[in-house]
This record gives sequence, C-alpha cells and structure tokens, in this order.
Amino acid sequence: MDIFANRRHKLLQRMEEEGIDHLLITGALNRYYLSGFELGDPQCNESAGFLLLGRDFVQLFTDPRYERAAEKALGRENLSIYRQNKFEVLSEFLGKKNIQTLYFEPVHLSFESHSKLRDEGVDLFPADRLFVEKQRMIKENGEIEEIEASCALNHRVFSQIRDFLRPGISEKELAWEVERLYRSQGAEELSFSTIAAFGPNAALPHAIPGDVALKENDLVLLDMGCRLNNYCSDQTRTFHVGPKDGRFEEIKEMVVEAQDRAIKEIKPGMEFREAYALSRDYFREMGVEKYFTHALGHGIGLETHEPPSLAPTAEGSFQENMVVTVEPGLYYPQWGGVRWEYMIHVKKHGARVL
Repeated sequence: MDIFANRRHKLLQRMEEEGIDHLLITGALNRYYLSGFELGDPQCNESAGFLLLGRDFVQLFTDPRYERAAEKALGRENLSIYRQNKFEVLSEFLGKKNIQTLYFEPVHLSFESHSKLRDEGVDLFPADRLFVEKQRMIKENGEIEEIEASCALNHRVFSQIRDFLRPGISEKELAWEVERLYRSQGAEELSFSTIAAFGPNAALPHAIPGDVALKENDLVLLDMGCRLNNYCSDQTRTFHVGPKDGRFEEIKEMVVEAQDRAIKEIKPGMEFREAYALSRDYFREMGVEKYFTHALGHGIGLETHEPPSLAPTAEGSFQENMVVTVEPGLYYPQWGGVRWEYMIHVKKHGARVL
C-alpha cells in the first residue's frame, strides 16, 4: 500500500467512526495529502479538482489540463474529467453510485460551490471543521525527514544572508536575496512571503518589505521559509547591525528565555495553551507581557500555518510526531521588535529542535 492509499485507509477508519459514508475533499492540500495529485490550485478562484472518498472507492474529478497527472496519481478507473459543469459531472457520478448524502469540508467549500451542488440535488452535511487536517497534524516518518531537509536549507540560507546585512540594502532587496538563495539551492518556492523589517518596522510582526534602507544600529527582523519537496520551513531571527546594543541584547535574552522555557516542557499530553502560558508567564514576571502580541506558534508541514495553534485559547494537546514552531516575540512601537523562532519535533518524552 503506497503512502497515499495508507492515508486514505486511516481516514476511512475515522469516517466510519463518525458515521460518514462519503466525503468530498475540496481543500487543495488535503487533496494532495490523500492522492498525490496537485499540491496547489492555480489561483484562489480556480480549482485543479476535488476528491470523493467512499468506503469502497476513491474518485478524482478534474479538467482536461490535468488529465495525465491525475491518471498517474490514481489511475484511469478512478478518474472523472469535467469540461464545464463540474458539479453536474459529480452529481451524475453520485447517481450511478446511488449516493444520496455527502459530507464536505466546511473550511474549504465555498458558498457558491455549496449552492451549485444543492442545485444539483445533492444533500450536503458539514464534516468536522478540520477533518483531514487533524490527521495531517501527526507527521509520518517520511514527512518529518522532508521537513528536516527544508529546515536545513533554511539554516544554510540564514548563514549566507548575513553577508547582505550591510547599511544601504533595502527591505525589498534583502527579501529578494533570500528568495534567490532558496531557489538556487533547490527550493521550489517560498513557503510564505519573506518578512524583512528594519528598525521600527520590526515592531510589526507581519511587516511587508518596502524601500526602507538599512542603517547602522538598526534592527533586522527576518522571518523566512521555503518549500522543499513539498514541505515547508519557517524560522525567524532578529539581528542588530553595528556595535553591540544593550537594549537589543536584553530584549533578545528575554525572548530566547521565554522560548527555552516552553520548549523544555513541551511533550505529548501537554495542552497547547499551557505552552503559550509558559512563555507568557515569564514575560509577565519580567513586566513585558503587553509587548507579546501573538500566539506562541503553529503547526507546519504541507502548509506554513496549519493546525495546531499554540494560542491562549487553543483546544487540544501535543501528540507524538507533531511538528510546530515556537516563536515568542516582544514588539515596541517606535523602536522595533525581537522574535526568535525554532521548529520542533514533538517526541515521546519531549521536544527536539529542528
């Protein structure tokens, strides 16, 4: 059984437990995860296709552009090609199979698509909000190896990008150098748009690189990641350009300590919100908690941001073979911010920094 068939088998077991006979997969990454077909869609308003999973079959629906790729992924017998009304083709297939009810992914099916399916006479029911993503949270050994490789490339680029941290370079130029280094060393693409923020802009956790030029004694917050063999990396480092700066060193020390306190305690069974609280409580002890403005981290794999969230309101607990980021930060308007981010692999008795 190949990895995709094995994933479908596991999902079918959960479907049976939940009383779901047939599930429509419209999320692009979930479609790939279960079939090996097309990691992404062409653009946000255009789909490469969708997957229908039943207890005794799997069927991939796509248009002629992807026919050969789809056949390679799942075989001709499991393939339906549509040219115009894809929902009519799906409805005809459901009729042949005598399928009257269909569960769908509520996060991924648009209102328009839902309406068109209802117009075709399909009875629709929402599955659990993140039904497939919950399976994706637990990484297979092969996935962990791919994530490690992506993380290793990220580290290489971080070491190479230091040479560009010289006064005069702009945020946009630095972001371009990051992308160039990734692609020249095998990455398929960025896993997200690089955040390169200088000086006070570093106080914006998701700053957009602009024309601001780096100056002596500036902060540089660099949050970057790549996609390698389909899997993402995501890491942040913050630098100071110029002579040693006491304020920067003090804030960085607090951020790294907050990160370390969480990583040392993360293990299977610990609640996500507890990890957040460990960093938050330390910042509170130091009197700086109001400058910590976001969650502690997030899952990472086929997506840069995927479940779980390490937020103060997050439900659930760590399980073995989750891969998450741990990225506390402190942000001071008018001065800048410091964030330090590691990716970690949750193992049986603790966490391993990647």
